[in-house]
Order: sequence, then structure tokens, then C-alpha cells
Amino acid sequence: MKYLFGKNKIAVMITVCILFFDHMTVMGQEYKQNLDLYARSALLMDATNGRVLYEKNGYEIMPMASTTKIMTCILALEYGNPEDTVTVSAYAASMPKVKLYLKTGEQYRLGDLLYSMMLQSHNDSAVAIAEHIGGSVEGFAALMNQKARDLGCRNTNFVTPNGLDGVDMAGNAHATTAYDMARIASYAIQNERFCEIIATKNYSFCDLSGNRSFSVGNADAFLAMMPGAIGIKTGYTGEAGYCFIGALEDGDRVYVSVVLACGWPPNKSYKWHDTKLLMTYGLENFEYRTVKAGREVPALQVVDGQEDEVLLFVDAQDFSLLMNDAEQITCSRELPEELEAPLREGDIAGYDKYYIEGELYRTYPIYICNTVRRIDYGFCISRIIEKILL
Repeated sequence: MKYLFGKNKIAVMITVCILFFDHMTVMGQEYKQNLDLYARSALLMDATNGRVLYEKNGYEIMPMASTTKIMTCILALEYGNPEDTVTVSAYAASMPKVKLYLKTGEQYRLGDLLYSMMLQSHNDSAVAIAEHIGGSVEGFAALMNQKARDLGCRNTNFVTPNGLDGVDMAGNAHATTAYDMARIASYAIQNERFCEIIATKNYSFCDLSGNRSFSVGNADAFLAMMPGAIGIKTGYTGEAGYCFIGALEDGDRVYVSVVLACGWPPNKSYKWHDTKLLMTYGLENFEYRTVKAGREVPALQVVDGQEDEVLLFVDAQDFSLLMNDAEQITCSRELPEELEAPLREGDIAGYDKYYIEGELYRTYPIYICNTVRRIDYGFCISRIIEKILL
């Protein structure tokens, strides 16, 4: 669809409407708390729409250790079948601990290895899964990076499926941002099977020959720390430090938190402290508010048209989102002062844009209701005849 302006005219903002909730505090009041976090990078996201509710260096590129396995798991669920047979390669068996101690040539159900990877963070299981799905670690990394781009992650580079530090052929390190990982996690928890796996307390299985049996317990302590906790995944390397990505559901509110570089040994508990602090901040300070959209649009004058004005409408519906008491929503209407014919029904004439604290949140197009043809010779003759007859 075309974005239409009058001839040689620049679109101007003709209406600015500031919407307040009746419980809001003074404009400009600083609301976000300075949370006392150990993490070098942290972020809290509304998992239902990707809106950032809190961040500390949330867009800084950093290693993310085994939280990588969130992406490995969701891709395995989407590209594989839990009943698939996975054959362990020598490379997968060579992975360093933490590991299941898989042996070259052994075969396992894909579904069983997902529990090994997500509950106990076994690095060999992650590589075996990756090689099965992607043909190789490099092939699987390509799938991971494509999925990250599809989810709107612009600062993520996956090299390994287990989160161990690595560098690709171009010399780019295995790294991401707290924001990107929150987007990936928010997507992953929409998958019911993924949520079943990460919530499982204990799981037992055997290799397909029946010669070896295993039992894995869930290492995610956050599951028992707060009501509504969903998980999701811990991580640690010497470079990344302790990391954790968590999710929590409270009624219709769903939060995802990310903490990266949250301490080094012996401070293993810092990640739980920070996660609880972020989640508590979300629970105590954000409630759903309804924003009224779809305001009436006045008709605009038409230049060189067979009609003097054209009717407009905005295709918008009221929406709800988590907000704190001090946040301010503004709506700016961007329309030209006039439109130039010809105009077609359904073309876009402008936009209503909704901002939260000055940051664009949602855009609604303003459409032309009726076709208006440009003045031509035949039209002029017919108008002259009409005036003569009158």
C-alpha cells in the first residue's frame, strides 16, 4: 500500500494526544528502581509481547554458557521427533563435563537426551542432539542463528549447541545479549513440550540397547523458590560466569528474567538472588492497563480531486499491557495537511503511533475509505454542463 502525501508537501504531525491513566503520578517522575543486582547484565521482559520492563546493560554482548541449550532444545522439538534414534559420535562423546558420559556408537531416543541436556546440562547430549538435527555442529549452529534472526535477535551468534566457549570460521565468538536471550526464552516457553521438560523433577531412561540406565534430576533451584516459577535454564563457564534464565507465571502475567555474568565461584547463589529480585520487581510494580485506541479521524481536503475531501479510518483496537503507576503513554497522529488525488480505497494516509515513555510501542495505519479520482478533461466538461443546466 502507498503512503500518500499532497504534492510537494511533507507529512506533518497534526495531532498529538497524551493519554493518562487516572492513577498516574507526576509526569517525568523516575520510577524504575536501581535494583541491587550482582549480575553484570540483567533484563526483565513481559513474555507476552517482548516489552522490556527492566534492564541493566541488557544490550551488551556477552557469553551465555549453557543457557544456549534453550535454543538447542526448542530447535530439536521443532525439527525432530522425540522417538528419533540418535547415534553418538566420537566428537559428542569427547565433550568435557558436565556430561552424561555417552559412548561412541551408542544410540538413544532424542526425547531422552533432551531431558539429559535440560535437567542436568549435559554437554555431550547437546552435541549428539545437534549433530542429529543439523548433520553437524556447524550445520546446527546455522539453524540456531537463523532462528535467532527470525525471533528478532540482532546481537546473537551461536557457535556451539551446549554453550561452551567457541569461535566460528569468521572469528566471531559464541555470544548474545540479555535482551536477545529473553526473546528466545519467551518464544520457547510457548511450546508446551518444552515447558514439560524444564519442569520435570526427575527422569530415568536407558540407551536403546538397554545396557545402560540413567537417572537425571532437575538442577534448576528456581522452580521451588517462587510460586508460579516455570524454570528455565542455568549456565556457567569460566568466561561467562554464572548465568540463569527464568520464567514465572502469575495469572495472566508472564515474566522472563535473564542474568549474565552473575558472579563466579564460590558465589553460585547470586543468580538466584538476582532472579528473585527481578521477578519480585515485576510482580510488585506492574499490572495490566487498557489503552484506548481507534480514535476518530477527521476527513482531509483533497488537492486536484473529483471530490473535495476524503474520509479516513484507523484500524485499531484497544490493547492491554503491563505498566507501572508512573509510566506515561502518548499517542501521536501523523497525517499530511492534505492529500493529492488520485486516491485509492485502502491506501495508507498516515499513522497513529503509541509511545510508552517516549519509546514506540505500537503503530496503527490510517486508511483511505473511498477512491477519489484525479480531475481530468471529462470531469471538467461535465461540471461545466451541470452549471449551465442549473
